[in-house]
Amino acid sequence: MSTQVNQKSLVRATGLLVIEVVNSNPNGDPDNESEPRTRVGDRGEISPVSFKRKLRDLVELKEGPVWLEVAGGFEPPLSHEGFDILEQRGRDRKKIEGEIKDGSFVSRYWDARLFGNTFLEEGSSTSIRTGVVQFGMGISLAPVEIQRHTLTNKSGVQEGKDRGMAPLGYRVVQHGVYCMPFFVNPTAASKSGCTPTDLDLMLRLIPYAYTHTASFVRPDVRMRHAWYIEHKSRLGSCPDSKLIDALTPARKGGGITASQDWSDYEVPSGLPEDLLARVSSCIDLADHDWKTASA
Repeated sequence: MSTQVNQKSLVRATGLLVIEVVNSNPNGDPDNESEPRTRVGDRGEISPVSFKRKLRDLVELKEGPVWLEVAGGFEPPLSHEGFDILEQRGRDRKKIEGEIKDGSFVSRYWDARLFGNTFLEEGSSTSIRTGVVQFGMGISLAPVEIQRHTLTNKSGVQEGKDRGMAPLGYRVVQHGVYCMPFFVNPTAASKSGCTPTDLDLMLRLIPYAYTHTASFVRPDVRMRHAWYIEHKSRLGSCPDSKLIDALTPARKGGGITASQDWSDYEVPSGLPEDLLARVSSCIDLADHDWKTASA
């Protein structure tokens, strides 16, 4: 299996994240009291916006260990310049409008170049409309069971109460395995200004997306596999559907009930030979040594 990532130019690529959720809420629904997102049939969901937010947070925290380690692994090391985050709290809209007009917008914001943006100004031909990388909805392979518990606080937060309680305030998925596809479209790069370095940074960040953004309700979300497949051409050398189907785990015995642990699934270890011959490379970002690959 080829383990090299193309560093010279952007090519068509297909990705698949295999995410295991253990007693955690991977993506709360603001329209439903932050209940773990589900769809008809009780399949769990993780939205693309939720996952991209975690990558943005890792880049925005320039003093954090992930940025320092990952940015320092490039040759030469990445500087702060050119890797600002557009989608952040407290941004100055007037300032950004000025950057669009003076042409500095594209070179400044990493997430805008990579994912695109909706920060558009009428009559501005330099604003970015769509990005090179698009993530799909993460869907659990089986229905998920949601556990709901009441949270308690030793000190009261209401007048006259000597303790605090949040009935059913702790809501987590007991166990689930989610698959989230993503796609690299080099055609969008001519407008977004995305570079191979921008994409390379994202690929190196993916393994840390959950471990370094863990929270009280999301303590144990595991990136089991993060498959990244480069095609042999910028147009694509194999249908995305064939690659995704080949790498998607299957519930053992064809079961349709909620899983209890990772052993409930048959998990592919890579692409079959016939599909591997149709692509340039297939690597698992979750278990990839960038230092060795770059040597």
